[in-house]
Amino acid sequence: MPLKPEAPAEGGLLAGGSSDPKTVPHTSSSSEQVTPSEEVLPGEPSTTELGTPYSGYSGGAPPPPSGGFGGGDGGDDEPEPTETGRMSFFDHLEELRRRIFYSLAAVAVGMAGAWVYADDIYRGLALPLTSVLREFKMDDHLVYTNPTAPFNLYLRLAMIAGLFISSPFLIYQLWGFISPGLYRHEKKYAFPFILFCSALFLSGGAFAYYVAFPAALRFLLGFGSQFRPFITVDEYFSLASTIILGLAVVFELPVLILFLTLLRIVTPGFLLRNVRYAFLIIVIIAAALTPTADVVNMMIFAAPLLALYFLGVGLSYLVLRSRRSKERTGEA
Repeated sequence: MPLKPEAPAEGGLLAGGSSDPKTVPHTSSSSEQVTPSEEVLPGEPSTTELGTPYSGYSGGAPPPPSGGFGGGDGGDDEPEPTETGRMSFFDHLEELRRRIFYSLAAVAVGMAGAWVYADDIYRGLALPLTSVLREFKMDDHLVYTNPTAPFNLYLRLAMIAGLFISSPFLIYQLWGFISPGLYRHEKKYAFPFILFCSALFLSGGAFAYYVAFPAALRFLLGFGSQFRPFITVDEYFSLASTIILGLAVVFELPVLILFLTLLRIVTPGFLLRNVRYAFLIIVIIAAALTPTADVVNMMIFAAPLLALYFLGVGLSYLVLRSRRSKERTGEA
């Protein structure tokens, strides 16, 4: 005798959600029942195994996020991998030791070449003093009080000349030390960086030799016109090397500001808001470098440093504008 179909549940639906008695689903108390919407294809994990609804990705590791490694845009924003992978602390020390060795070797080569022309270098470096002495009708010969003084003088002259000769190579070694931490698109600025730093270093030495140092000597010797000068070679060249090398180094101020901007430590707005403090620091540096205590000579030293500060502000603005342009391009 055939069984009668069950009466529809309240609302016109049979148990299982169908109004058609022929499509009543098989009921089971097993927890492994699979509904049509959760049908599992061969080779695919089920929702029971994963614990979450399956999204349709089949097999293997999940796909990487779009935009390259780390969610960025890939390409030039990824640091260029080194041959040995990430450098350890001792690897950095070894790299620093190697760069210092190359730098000292370059200075030694430049020093050996300058030693051949030591007499000409002496006459050139003594020219600011001898010119002022002749101008005041004074004896223009320097003296020494120790038999080793001439040899030590030529040695120091050759070393200073070798430092200036090898300065582009020294800056290249500095770039080589920091370049592993730069992005691929930043490494293309190697040649402009070396050229710019070398030009600033040599410009600082030239400004000291042709402008600042003669002005300071003229001011100092003008007060002693009623005396006979007794200037030793050691004292004079100690003063000359301090001023020339000091100005050559501080002329790298725009490069320092550029690096601080790249590291997001300073911004053009910050530099302009604190220009009065920058001027105070520049005056202190100028007072330390100038051999006189008068304001005129101190301003001769301070004026180019202040101009270089604003040059650094301009470079900082260019870096910030380039960074914002890339950020807008990435968002688009």
